[in-house]
Amino acid sequence: MTEREYNQCVNLYADNVYRFIWKNLRHEEDAKDVVQGAFEKMWKNRAEVDNTKCKSYLFTIAYNQMIDHIRKNKRISLKEEFAEQARGTTNLQNNTKRILEEALGRLSETQRSLVMLKDYEGYNYAEIGQITGLNESQVKVYLHRARLQLREYLVKPENVI
Repeated sequence: MTEREYNQCVNLYADNVYRFIWKNLRHEEDAKDVVQGAFEKMWKNRAEVDNTKCKSYLFTIAYNQMIDHIRKNKRISLKEEFAEQARGTTNLQNNTKRILEEALGRLSETQRSLVMLKDYEGYNYAEIGQITGLNESQVKVYLHRARLQLREYLVKPENVI
């Protein structure tokens, strides 16, 4: 990968990678740090990176960096949603967003990442498997279970009202 190809990759996928990491970590500064670390690692290894697979490579690095970050900071729990609830937002769109975030927050790290990669980023099962290190059938099973868990949470009247 040349410097020009690296810059193209950054321009094309920086927003997608950031959005994916931010949706999983739910903390802006941590997400920026993880994404920056992923781009730094890709820059250092650019000689080995095939330009046609730079998106998959970038998401794989970012995913692994995110998992490392989560493991390091597992005990620290930031409660930004407390401030949002204290404001008492009644807007339907904010309420829907909050409910979806709560539902995603109930999933395991792996399940949440799979849902985000498939439903938000549009990756196919094989690509998700490459990014996460799971085989394709594991991706399908974990994703199915995650969606069942999401559906179970979202259809309960007490969670929606």
